[in-house]
Amino acid sequence: MKKLPSAALWIGKILLGCAIFALAFDLFLEPNGLNSGGISGVAMIIIHIFPIGTVGLITALLNLPLFLVGGKKIGMRFFVGSILGTIFLSVFLDLFTIIPVPEVEPLVAALYGGVLGGAGLGVVFMANASTGGSDIIVRLLKSRYRNMPIGQISFAFDLVVAALTGIVFRDVSNMLYSIIAVLATSQVIDAVVYRFDYSKVALIISKQHAEIASAICSQLDRGVTYLYGQGHYSQADTKVILTAVKKGQLAELKELVVSIDPSAFIIVQEAHQVLGDGFATYSHNSL
Repeated sequence: MKKLPSAALWIGKILLGCAIFALAFDLFLEPNGLNSGGISGVAMIIIHIFPIGTVGLITALLNLPLFLVGGKKIGMRFFVGSILGTIFLSVFLDLFTIIPVPEVEPLVAALYGGVLGGAGLGVVFMANASTGGSDIIVRLLKSRYRNMPIGQISFAFDLVVAALTGIVFRDVSNMLYSIIAVLATSQVIDAVVYRFDYSKVALIISKQHAEIASAICSQLDRGVTYLYGQGHYSQADTKVILTAVKKGQLAELKELVVSIDPSAFIIVQEAHQVLGDGFATYSHNSL
């Protein structure tokens, strides 16, 4: 089976992300007067006040002024990806209106709409693209505030839109439900963008450190670093093995260590965005 070209995979991610977000919007958020923020949320508010056009059309028109800024600051790939994202999302928002809307409680709609919407946006962000509008602003701010997760930046913008939803629809309950949707969206964005990239870091204390280190290098093809420590009770100097592995290698690592030294002391913790040989590489446009 032939692999798809990288460009096709890139477009496919944008297409998939937009489709998921549009489903969340058309099936759960809009029918219940809720939104998870962004330009599509603003479009919903505008249509409620001025009943003209469609959500897809208004979303496309509101996006136009932001593309030049995003393309200039972030790059041509992001610019093209954002155009594709805007087109795909606008089409899907109108296309999916033909799907029967499920009758659910507002809280269920807020949770499912927020989770699905966040998953869709997360996939689009991972492709170094956006759905336009506030997503472009969020990416611009992310390039400036490098240490803030992109979901948190998105949350700040979308919270304002959620508050406006309550004012426009004159319903405090809807505003609170919309805030739940916004919070769910921001959390899932960060989960999709960051947590799937988690690896594991292990600290291993054993008298057979040399044999364990050699086995990790030869059998797992992972690097090893020695940290020098001292036991409090024994006052004996010791070498602590530090190694980073992929999630799928964790069980193999533990079995390897225990097979060499059943009494070895192993500490495993999450490691986010491990960079370097065998892992990811750093880019200025990384999320």
